[in-house]
Amino acid sequence: MIDDTKPVDNTYTVENIVDNTLVISTPPHVRKKRNTKGIMGDVCIALAPAAIAGIVFFGYMAFIIELVAVLGCVATEFVYFFIAKGGFANKCKNAKATCLAWWKQFDLTSIVTGLILALILPVTVKWYEVLIGSIFAIAIVKMFFGGTGKNLVNPAATARVLMLLSFSMTVYVAANVGAVLEGGEVLTSATNLNHLLNESHLSQLSVLDLFLGTGVNGCIGETSALAILIGYIYLCVRKVIKWWQPLLLLAVFGFCAVLLSGFYFDKYKFDIGLFLPHVLSGGAVFAAVFMFTDYVTSPKGVIGQLVYYIAGGILLALLRYLTGLEVASFVILIMNILVPLIDRYCIRKPFGYVKEKKHKEGK
Repeated sequence: MIDDTKPVDNTYTVENIVDNTLVISTPPHVRKKRNTKGIMGDVCIALAPAAIAGIVFFGYMAFIIELVAVLGCVATEFVYFFIAKGGFANKCKNAKATCLAWWKQFDLTSIVTGLILALILPVTVKWYEVLIGSIFAIAIVKMFFGGTGKNLVNPAATARVLMLLSFSMTVYVAANVGAVLEGGEVLTSATNLNHLLNESHLSQLSVLDLFLGTGVNGCIGETSALAILIGYIYLCVRKVIKWWQPLLLLAVFGFCAVLLSGFYFDKYKFDIGLFLPHVLSGGAVFAAVFMFTDYVTSPKGVIGQLVYYIAGGILLALLRYLTGLEVASFVILIMNILVPLIDRYCIRKPFGYVKEKKHKEGK
């Protein structure tokens, strides 16, 4: 069996293939001296600026939410693995071996899931709600379907949708303001996205505020586009993601959002003053960089990826316009479900394929 976390070994013989002992594991297949753990480590580093910015902007509660989400995801993965591998069998005689086996296969994916989940939540969410979301993301969305590389949809996005439908997560506080005032009241106001969609397309904040994250009402890791940009550059330099993927989605989304809002012209020129507020408001940038680009739940071929990101951008703009809400997690969930269909009809050329030349008649 080829391990998809190690360089592909092409030393298999014909006898192996005839005996059906050659099994191709689920994608993605890494063909370089990098494994899943190394890639997830890079993602953790890329998420760090957004996580730190969230703590700076929203205070210690942001740190608690991040900690609960990460520990909840890691603990859930361990407990699930421990039970599935017979850790409790024979009065826990195999407990030590099972723990060592879990540590050996630990690839940091649960840490990434926990961090992403925490960063797409508002700071007003309760700690036990975060824990429930973490357990659902790992136990149901990931481990129930076979673990890393076999989940059908993005665990963090799916958990966020569950939490939004199950708990009241409509209270957002402004960065640099603080969550609690005297008397325990929560300071809230309409988000910039609400102003863009529901108040004659007017942006409440400047583009600079939206880029830096200052004074922005929103989720912990989605408010500072600058922090997300740092993570994006790191992922591109490390070749974890392709540079054009998030940019394509955001370009399509921004254009469609402006189109739905109504074009503003100044001497027949496109008004970028409306384009950027749409792109920088809400969780579009964070989702484009860290969630749409997930290896497991996105198409494998270039043509399929083009369809995926273009369709995702259009759907995100359309659902935002129709609902007046941030719907990035819902769009990711919908597009993940469509990925098998995209891969089916956007067929890739086999590796090493050479198109057969047509021979003219009489030659």
